[in-house]
Amino acid sequence: QLQMAESGGGLVQAGDSLRLSCAASVQTYEYYAVGWFRQAPGQEREFVAAVSRVGADTLYADGVQGRFTIARDIDKNLVHLQMNILKPEDSAIYYCAAASTWTRGARLQNSNEYRFWGQGTQVSVSS
Repeated sequence: QLQMAESGGGLVQAGDSLRLSCAASVQTYEYYAVGWFRQAPGQEREFVAAVSRVGADTLYADGVQGRFTIARDIDKNLVHLQMNILKPEDSAIYYCAAASTWTRGARLQNSNEYRFWGQGTQVSVSS
């Protein structure tokens, strides 16, 4: 069973940056697709960003394109989500999840592709 763990959330002001990290309990982490999703109170979980195996593909939601960057740190077995120019509407619990090595392209945004999920980390952006 692959275990995922997020870190790096916090309370920041609009315009600030945060970097979230996602760790996994396997050394073959680079062969899984990894996605970030978020859920705000009263709203459905939504796709944020994802990276396919060994970083071959990346995909972003329209609302974060150009502000967020997802990247693998293969040496440290981590996947980071760098979030810049944060807005109050970015406030949510952020979850990372892992999917099959075959998940890529448009499938990266489909939460049903992801089998393993972390517990989430809170990001709060004040105006």
